[in-house]
Amino acid sequence: MGRLVDTFVIGLTFWSVLEMNYMNWQPEYTWWLLISIFSFQIFSEFNDLYKESRGVALSDLTYNVAISWVCAIFILVVVNQVNQVISDIDKRIFFYWIVAVPIELMSWHIILSEIAGKFRSMGRNTRKVAIVGNTRIGRELSDVFINESWMGLNFVGFFDDRIKQREEQEQEQECVGNFSQVISQAKSGEVDLVYIALPLKAENRIKVILAELSDTTASVYYVPDLFVFDLLRSKFSFMKGIPIVSVHDTPFYGVGGVLKRIFDVVVGFLILCVILVPMIIIALAIKVTSPGNVLFKQRRYGFRGEEIVVWKFRSMTVTEDGHNVRQAQKHDPRITKLGAFLRRTSLDELPQFINVLQGRMSIVGPRPHAVTHNEFYRGQIKGYMLRHKVKPGITGLAQISGFRGETNTLDKMEGRVRYDLEYIRKWSLWLDVKIVFLTVFKGFVGAKAY
Repeated sequence: MGRLVDTFVIGLTFWSVLEMNYMNWQPEYTWWLLISIFSFQIFSEFNDLYKESRGVALSDLTYNVAISWVCAIFILVVVNQVNQVISDIDKRIFFYWIVAVPIELMSWHIILSEIAGKFRSMGRNTRKVAIVGNTRIGRELSDVFINESWMGLNFVGFFDDRIKQREEQEQEQECVGNFSQVISQAKSGEVDLVYIALPLKAENRIKVILAELSDTTASVYYVPDLFVFDLLRSKFSFMKGIPIVSVHDTPFYGVGGVLKRIFDVVVGFLILCVILVPMIIIALAIKVTSPGNVLFKQRRYGFRGEEIVVWKFRSMTVTEDGHNVRQAQKHDPRITKLGAFLRRTSLDELPQFINVLQGRMSIVGPRPHAVTHNEFYRGQIKGYMLRHKVKPGITGLAQISGFRGETNTLDKMEGRVRYDLEYIRKWSLWLDVKIVFLTVFKGFVGAKAY
């Protein structure tokens, strides 16, 4: 139903734009619709736009709609480069249409979701839910059911009959029954959904419960306590029917990687156009004020830990790139007078926008460290190398959060790594835009940058 309505919305919006601009239907418009609708449906499937809406936040819903539509329009633009279907006369209509459609689609999905949520809050279209296992992950799940009434999942209670001594310190809520009782209630229809939240070590017990529940019509879900692991961009997938949970993964495979690269190329090119003249002035100033090369090139670790060469304007009298690279410190005698200003204002990093267009770096990501520093800190900080699951960036979440400049203590580097990994866990295109915006106001200049 949702797919049909979305198709109707895309077509109706196009017709409305034509009517508002007093335009007649042209044969190429049919291709516009067919290509955009077909592409949108494919990318919507990738983004799980039409899966069960219970438990899906509105922000995730609108994001999935927006990303699916952007990808669909990208395909249409690529097709247009091969075989023109968008004439110069139609470009204004095309612009109005591609802007109006996501607004209409988001509105339709939000309204439908809100209506469904209101009905569920009133007790309509609800489901009775039981949790097997009074565990930490089970209690976190129960809080969701209790606090998010719009989901329409009425929490019946916990069912557990394990030896109390093993769990008595962690149990904070009373159980309403044991394993046999939840099976009995599932058979009688008193429970619609059963969530099994037992620990991974209870494999045999889980098998027995699943076997018993297979004789009921209740929907059964297993909730693995993955919080026992240090997850990085976790997701669930299948490999030839075999279920797989990623523990350490990158967000930049598939559509995410394409969007990230498009953002880097477009924004990087626009910024380079703006800073080209200032870069020429800085280069001349460096050449006049101190002997040596204008650019400082240093080996650093990039995506997947591969060595890359990062460019900066030279700000020191030395260009260290060996096994002993000393971090810049306050009143460091190696820093030139012009270099001190460049480092304090981050102007020394402007050549890295060229690295972005080369594909070595990204505009937003963990800051790259010298190879020798990487080798030292990877043995000192747990999960340090996970920051290389993405391309290094010119700015990042750590930089706008106060971890810019010298990291002369292990605590400071741990703080920077913590924010780097948080960025990877929570990455979205909107987060990149937010970090770029905040960098303009709080990421370029800082007292810690020497």
